[in-house]
Amino acid sequence: MNTELYFIYDSHCPWSYAATPLVNALQAAYPEMKVNLLHSAHYIGKDSAGEEQMQAAARISGLKFGRDHIRYANSPKSSIKTANFMAWLQDKQADKQLAVLNALQRAHFIEGSPLDNKHDFTAIVETFKLSPSNKVFKDELSMDAEYALDGIEEIQQVIGTTGFPVLVMTLDDNAIFIDHSKYLSSPHAVVAAVEKEIAVLKLAKE
Repeated sequence: MNTELYFIYDSHCPWSYAATPLVNALQAAYPEMKVNLLHSAHYIGKDSAGEEQMQAAARISGLKFGRDHIRYANSPKSSIKTANFMAWLQDKQADKQLAVLNALQRAHFIEGSPLDNKHDFTAIVETFKLSPSNKVFKDELSMDAEYALDGIEEIQQVIGTTGFPVLVMTLDDNAIFIDHSKYLSSPHAVVAAVEKEIAVLKLAKE
């Protein structure tokens, strides 16, 4: 079976941060699976998820949020440059994208980096030996990031929701919608749940 995973997220969304361990678990369980990380670019410097949502995500997932992030939890966030950066990475070095997303989320949610100017990305660029162009760090969405939004819109039409984060796994022509909210406190449980779904699909084909 040709297997792909689609993760619709926003790098500055605490619920997306809480859902990323599920993506990590699924990628580890299915190393040949193609992972598509689709940044929704929801935050454009006008609002944020806020302290209340951050605390709820922390409580349910058990993930840590750093002091500097907590201090500015209610300040407006912009994820535009991160959306550009991740879209560039998906196009140029897709094999590094999940590890980079984990690093970016650590930088934002634990270390308190706003990820809103080129300097904020320097350490990650150097660690992962990346060479993004300056266009990635502009204040408007790149063409690659816009293309990712088109992909998100298609998936949203199929599953009937405009919310995020969203996890969808495809096996050939079949799709499994993964309710991430069930597994935030135990990410590895998602693997067993998906295996059951795959077994049902295989039986139906026989």
